[in-house]
Amino acid sequence: REKPVVLCRINIYFCDSLQGGVNDEITLTAYIIIALLEIPLPVTHSVVRNALFCLETAAHETENHVYTKALLAYAFALAGKEEKRKALLNSLETEAVKKDGSVHWQRPGKEPEVDLPYYRYRAPSAEVEMTAYVLLAHLTTQPAPSQEELSFASLIAKWISGQQNPNGGFSSTQ
Repeated sequence: REKPVVLCRINIYFCDSLQGGVNDEITLTAYIIIALLEIPLPVTHSVVRNALFCLETAAHETENHVYTKALLAYAFALAGKEEKRKALLNSLETEAVKKDGSVHWQRPGKEPEVDLPYYRYRAPSAEVEMTAYVLLAHLTTQPAPSQEELSFASLIAKWISGQQNPNGGFSSTQ
């Protein structure tokens, strides 16, 4: 089902079943700007420019959910806003779960995983998705990512690959 949403004074129609971990205008704006920048629509395009201004304001003014920060970091990486990308990645690193030589992000207040014999825990799709956006934000930079960023990115990739099911896919198409 489609419904109109006003994003920085831009009417966009979307299917709300495609939203990921958070349901708010900032997250949705970041998601749409990512899609537009991946087309690639230039940063100078009025829709992109206005939406990026909205996201920059939101990134400073509010305490954002981990999922939203991951999307914002990738959106700013695609837009070439290196300072904002780095600030969000630094903030995200403080919230990272570092375990078994890998790094990932999870929803706040999540119950700890139970270690059971013969059972391999797989994270919910929204957690795989937000961790993947953080990985993309680390790797999307000009010039190329530093050796330090590549090393950290490999720890993220290790966790993501560990979430694959026996057929090589993930728990969701998201």
